[in-house]
Amino acid sequence: MSAVDELRQLPDAEVLTDEPMSRHTSFRVGGPADILVIPHSIPAVCGSVQLAAEHSLRLQVIGEGTNLLVRDGGLRGVVLKIADDLATARVRGDCIEAEAGATLRGIARLAASASLTDLEFAGSIPGTVGGAAMMNAGAFGGEIGGLIAEVETVDPEGHLHRRPRGELSFAYRDSSLRRSGEIVVKVILQLRRGERERIEARMAEIQQERQAKQPLSRPSAGSVFRRPENDYAGRLIEAAGLKGARIGGAQVSEKHAGFIVNRGDATAADILSLIDHVRDTVAERTGVRLELEVCIIGED
Repeated sequence: MSAVDELRQLPDAEVLTDEPMSRHTSFRVGGPADILVIPHSIPAVCGSVQLAAEHSLRLQVIGEGTNLLVRDGGLRGVVLKIADDLATARVRGDCIEAEAGATLRGIARLAASASLTDLEFAGSIPGTVGGAAMMNAGAFGGEIGGLIAEVETVDPEGHLHRRPRGELSFAYRDSSLRRSGEIVVKVILQLRRGERERIEARMAEIQQERQAKQPLSRPSAGSVFRRPENDYAGRLIEAAGLKGARIGGAQVSEKHAGFIVNRGDATAADILSLIDHVRDTVAERTGVRLELEVCIIGED
């Protein structure tokens, strides 16, 4: 029996073949995935991982694709999409317990409704809590890593584990989870009690600031480059005269130079070429070599 046939026998999983990744990334570009599996339960994640291993198929995990650029040649093997089909979240005392596909915006709103503070910054970040834990996502002075009390993960053989805080480490846009080879399927966040009105007011303030400064009307993957030490990528790019620069359908945003946007007809190759042009120009003019924050996967 083929891998696709076996995957389709899993309960609680949707299996698609030759699926364009442009449908699953916020950049709206990317070639086809050979096999795309959308699990609806944690056991379905375990089963998918086990079958991929048994068939010696490469396994790639994505969330909502908000910090992701898939090359035009697409993805070989199995792509496991953990997003809104695995997104249950609930309040437990001063904690939020969320499956990995829950959105950051959703759990931030859930925390606010329960008068729990410290997660206000997350209301402005697109993406899932699982991806955020892996990348230690942050914005507006906050990072998720400092709030994580425990995670549940699936190892490369498909076995489930509980990882308490003491087994985890976090750094700027990085974590031990990212390097472990395990897949985050559930996150428990330890929060504090606060005043609901103040929490909601801060979330609204952050959202207004984001709308004012970021190019939300065009497809993008958020900040393309990591923040350099003691500076900002957007400032360096603008100082290098690159604000508004275009290659094909890809453009350095005229609103925020730290973003590259898809003007509607961009290919992944256009975006990659523009990324290289920006990095080379900024390095030549400032001596700073920008590091990528967006994750690039797939084949040319």
